[in-house]
Amino acid sequence: MESLSIREASHAGSWYTDHGPTLASQLQGWLEDAERDMAHLGEVPRPGARLIIAPHAGYAYSGPAAAWAYRMLDVSKAKRIFLLGPSHHLYLPGCALSKHTHYATPNGNLSLDQTTIETLRRTGQFKDLSASSDSSEHSLEMHLPYIHHLLSMSFEGNEGKDFPPLVPILVGSTNPTTEKEFGALLAPYVADPANVFIISSDFCHWGSRFSYTYYLPASNTDPSQGIHLRSKDRPRDPPIHESVARLDKLAMTAIEHGQHAGFLTTLRDTGNTVCGRHPIGVIMAAIETLKSQETSGGDSDQGKFHFIRYERSGDVVEGKDSSVSYASAFAVL
Repeated sequence: MESLSIREASHAGSWYTDHGPTLASQLQGWLEDAERDMAHLGEVPRPGARLIIAPHAGYAYSGPAAAWAYRMLDVSKAKRIFLLGPSHHLYLPGCALSKHTHYATPNGNLSLDQTTIETLRRTGQFKDLSASSDSSEHSLEMHLPYIHHLLSMSFEGNEGKDFPPLVPILVGSTNPTTEKEFGALLAPYVADPANVFIISSDFCHWGSRFSYTYYLPASNTDPSQGIHLRSKDRPRDPPIHESVARLDKLAMTAIEHGQHAGFLTTLRDTGNTVCGRHPIGVIMAAIETLKSQETSGGDSDQGKFHFIRYERSGDVVEGKDSSVSYASAFAVL
């Protein structure tokens, strides 16, 4: 019999509350607020919306924004949930898999899909995460309470035993070729309607503490020809926060267009510090692989991401200020 190995919720009590009832109330409130505010977008959850991009910052900052993606997510046919997040601490040229059997949340454990994880491991393309690296990474953990809450709403009873299991994948500093390789490897799983994919990413990290102060003047029509601001700079045409929004819009538009190379070009031109650019690149490469295999034209909207929410932690006015951007998107496939 397989022994239990549980990754504790290491960021509970700091990045989000460790009190289960309070956490459930917060999540439910954000989901209800999002549903009310997205009434103009039509049916929620969106049938077939089994791919989302959502942020992973502390819930005081990104919890409400993430709710937009999770309210659109359709888990009605889910048999497993893939969770792809960027590595913030561990240098990793490829991707890595957890060695745990369960991930804990303040409201209960989520089981990991050992069969699928072992199948991926046997490809020889994945590293194994050490327990310490797994514990220190927040990009995966910050999605677990939302996943547990959403599954609790959709799969009642048995204290979570009937929940679809997780396949967490930590994505490192992958180059374009590596992203295409992992995209091709994951493409059959993306094609399977029984699989849900959650992509963890914040967007622009702006400010000197992030070593990124890129600015696009209003007169600038070439995103690659911006300037780097100093701490005392206070431009007004446009204000810095509007330039940040423009930088993020360029990245989001590139993702919506669905061309992996185009997304990478946009990031290269602007240097935008989208921390989940590599997991986003992997899922875009996977979708491109599937579209290249279509024998007919297919539905052009299938697998196309739609961004439905964009927020920032604050509005930067001076070069000494900083902010982090949060965006939520969904795709039907």
